[in-house]
Amino acid sequence: MVSRAVGRYGIYLANLDPTVGSEIAKTRPVVVVSQDDMNRFLDTVVVCPLTTRLHPRWRSRIQISCAGRKAEIAVDQVRTLSKDRLGRRLDVLDPATAGDLRRLITEMYGE
Repeated sequence: MVSRAVGRYGIYLANLDPTVGSEIAKTRPVVVVSQDDMNRFLDTVVVCPLTTRLHPRWRSRIQISCAGRKAEIAVDQVRTLSKDRLGRRLDVLDPATAGDLRRLITEMYGE
């Protein structure tokens, strides 16, 4: 497979099926959180799925607008996907939201 260009903080349509248990399923937007060096050389990317089911009080979610719709980045559902699961790019996070996402990932999965 020829590795395709995928950018960090890009929001792409992705096929998340099949899933197991409580994993977020179906084709939906995901935000790429893996660093560009990894994205350039690996055939996989690390993503957080987006959902339109809003939970404003959940600390593991970040509310955003994607392609004109309200959504949440589900940081509690982070996963690795093959680039073959990714479709077209829908949007990209603004720098402030990207910073919020980095901080939340560090808070949740760091030390």
